[in-house]
Amino acid sequence: MGTKTIGLDDEAYERLSAEKREGESFSDVVKRVTETVRTDWRRGFGTYDDTDGERLERAARTSRERRGAGLENRQADVLDALAGDGDDGPGQGDEGDA
Repeated sequence: MGTKTIGLDDEAYERLSAEKREGESFSDVVKRVTETVRTDWRRGFGTYDDTDGERLERAARTSRERRGAGLENRQADVLDALAGDGDDGPGQGDEGDA
């Protein structure tokens, strides 16, 4: 396998170097980091360690569940209002008015 020489500005080099693990070459770092992005875009969207990613997923799931429960409650309120509380509502009980 051949090699290529690339140029990086100081910031890019520092970021790449920070990702480098003990015994890992820069080529290994690039392959590892880009493989994650290529195989699962959600894992590559931002940089989270596993704990942060799991917390984010739990928070999103909890938020969806709360929104769903809120929707169910609002729908029940509307259905209760439509069923009425002794009030026939518009258009009902008006047969003698015509």
